[in-house]
Amino acid sequence: MSSIAPEPPKAEIPDPVELARHLSEIAQRSSKVLSDFIARQAVQGQFGLADELGIAKAFMDMAAKLMLDPIKLAQAQVNLWQDYMALWQNSFLKMLGHEVPPVAAPAKGDKRFQHEAWEDHFLFDYIKQSYLIAARHLHNVVGSVEGLDEQTAKKISFYTRQYIDALSPSNFVLTNPEVFDETVKSGGQNLLKGLSNLLEDLERGNGQLRIKMTDPEAFKLGVNIATTPGKVIYQNDLMQLLQYQPATETVFKRPLLIIPPWINKYYILDLREKNSFIKWAVEQGHTVFVISWVNPDAEHARKTFDDYLREGPLAALEAIEQATGEKEVNAIGYCLGGTLLACTLAYLAAKRQASRIASATFFTTMIDFSEPGELEVFIDEEQIAALERRMRERGYLEGHEMATTFNMLRANDLIWSFVVNNYLLGKDPFPFDLLYWNSDSTRMPAAMHSFYLRNMYQRNLLKEPGGIQLAGVPIDVSKVKTPAFFVSTVEDHIAPWRSTYAGARLLSGPVTFVLGGSGHIAGVINPPAAGKYGYWVNDRLAPDPDTWFQEARHQAGSWWTYWAAWVEPFGKERVTARIPGAGKLKPIEEAPGSYVRVRTDEEKE
Repeated sequence: MSSIAPEPPKAEIPDPVELARHLSEIAQRSSKVLSDFIARQAVQGQFGLADELGIAKAFMDMAAKLMLDPIKLAQAQVNLWQDYMALWQNSFLKMLGHEVPPVAAPAKGDKRFQHEAWEDHFLFDYIKQSYLIAARHLHNVVGSVEGLDEQTAKKISFYTRQYIDALSPSNFVLTNPEVFDETVKSGGQNLLKGLSNLLEDLERGNGQLRIKMTDPEAFKLGVNIATTPGKVIYQNDLMQLLQYQPATETVFKRPLLIIPPWINKYYILDLREKNSFIKWAVEQGHTVFVISWVNPDAEHARKTFDDYLREGPLAALEAIEQATGEKEVNAIGYCLGGTLLACTLAYLAAKRQASRIASATFFTTMIDFSEPGELEVFIDEEQIAALERRMRERGYLEGHEMATTFNMLRANDLIWSFVVNNYLLGKDPFPFDLLYWNSDSTRMPAAMHSFYLRNMYQRNLLKEPGGIQLAGVPIDVSKVKTPAFFVSTVEDHIAPWRSTYAGARLLSGPVTFVLGGSGHIAGVINPPAAGKYGYWVNDRLAPDPDTWFQEARHQAGSWWTYWAAWVEPFGKERVTARIPGAGKLKPIEEAPGSYVRVRTDEEKE
């Protein structure tokens, strides 16, 4: 029985006139971007080789200590050579049609090598394995250097990974089979489109690369994202308070206040109907209030953490009482919003007003910052001082700077995958609500952010009784007796769950700790209808997180339903549903409000 080999794809021959027009346009745009960048750098005096992050110093220290142990270095070279010899032998056998096991395989979940040619074509398989072998040995070498202080060792490990990720063969035209195929089929049109996309991102960032992660025209606040009906019923310099329209005839007597982080915008909890936590909570019978933080500018430069306490949750409690007549609420804090909620609980306890918050729920929240994960790489004296200098000049931290930091924690997913898609394949990014939100970055006021970094991340004073003062009150979270529910996620790279667990043990009241699947965002925005990830529960708050996990029970589905059962008793009896604006506070405008619409940098909605 004979078989006919499939014909190779025919390359499209580009129209020479159209090609010339594209190249001319690209040349003009490139020239303008480059000249603008040079002029701006000259004015700002940034042509020097500054090392604000301390990366060069860290690697120089590492190299000096590595050279002190030539035997270890020689052994590493021998090990590398042995792996390459095995790879050459296996690749030759594979070329001859034999089945051979890989010398190096991608980690589970690594999406860079999903194209079938990485596995089936011996040349691309060789390139992939060669890269993975080099990456493994490089990590092993830098990770085994002795005599480095802990901070330097972590910095070296982190930036070595950035270097390795950047040099992945998937990031280059000739060594990525998918890009190579597309280049042949399109006659290079993908690369022209990709170059145009690159220039567009450079132009949008005024010479700094702002990688477009999704189609910004695909979403509009209040139309197809952040659409849960509600009203803005209160506002001040730092926030608008949203009250949502009820979806049930009766509601719990105690309202629900949600305090999101001001590092990002609140509508991560109200993306679309199918994954909106806010809409779901309303449907469970809660009168939901949400703080929508301002996107600060230079006018907010002197706003402090004290101001965020006073003009945030404390002001919201007073407004909710006027709107509903209820002095007591159930409260949720997400990430930094949860850190602020912990401070609020300690403040109210010191003021003998602890009953104002009947229960507290913490989404991926750190209170003890002793193990902040890879963010620790950015928290040392040199970097904080450099950051403070930049913030003093503007009065705030630029939103894209914070976004870049978080994206670097998952560079392959949040940077390089878009480089390949947008610039090498020449495709437009896919419309994705979560990535639209992720790109809608916010600024940080200089005074507040400096206080937060120094007193919490760097000095870890929040865990110390009276370690910090807010609004003139010493904050002691160990005095908090409010029933608390902590939900963290097993793959969280921003608030590692073992750190959030340590924070949960600081409180004195009854604490329920739940560990969800996935990461910082997907593990929280996990509606029951999706049936994804699952979660772990344990009735005992063990002395350490590993013991807790060993004793925990895994449950299928979403932790949302588990939380709903936990919070229900704190809602008290049911009352007639409350309509926004029916109380003493009249509506100011429709949700999602005007504060959330303010975008940073050059992006406008």
